[in-house]
Amino acid sequence: MSTRPMLTQREAAAACGVSRTTIRRRREAGDLPNSVQDEVRGWLIPVDDLLAAGLRLHAPSDPDKAAPSSPAGQDADVDVDQEHDAIALRAELENLRHKHALAVAAAEHGRQLAEAEATHLRAQLAARADHIADLQRTLKALMPGPERPVLQPSVPGQAQNNEPHVPAASPDPDAGPAAGERRRWWRRS
Repeated sequence: MSTRPMLTQREAAAACGVSRTTIRRRREAGDLPNSVQDEVRGWLIPVDDLLAAGLRLHAPSDPDKAAPSSPAGQDADVDVDQEHDAIALRAELENLRHKHALAVAAAEHGRQLAEAEATHLRAQLAARADHIADLQRTLKALMPGPERPVLQPSVPGQAQNNEPHVPAASPDPDAGPAAGERRRWWRRS
């Protein structure tokens, strides 16, 4: 007797990289002659029989082809295959959810970086606007002012007004003093 273990149909299919249906068909065809049926575990297949039938242990499996129909006895195999497919789909779904969560986190991080950069640029823009306003005020202070009218030197005794000076006619000596003149205390002769 062999010292190698005995595998169930499911274990043999997984070890050889084939479907359970393939193992069952090979057993029914007589390719696995030392297979025995256990009441608890079902069909047990020796590893030596698998190797003798030309199956390789831990070989990559070919993609399964969809069977057109299955007899009533193969419903259990189909249920197991569907369960295996469901597990694979759940794993793929979980993988896609994980990738999506990473993408959302990366997008959120990018948004936060963009907001920080925008805030920084706004602050720089405000500082530069203040600097420009200071420079404009400085330039305005350094520029010459508007033209101012030149003032004439004032003569004492003249009223300062903007009317042109018109010499007055000679006053009558007997008349009183003219405006802005002093009165003489003696008479002229």
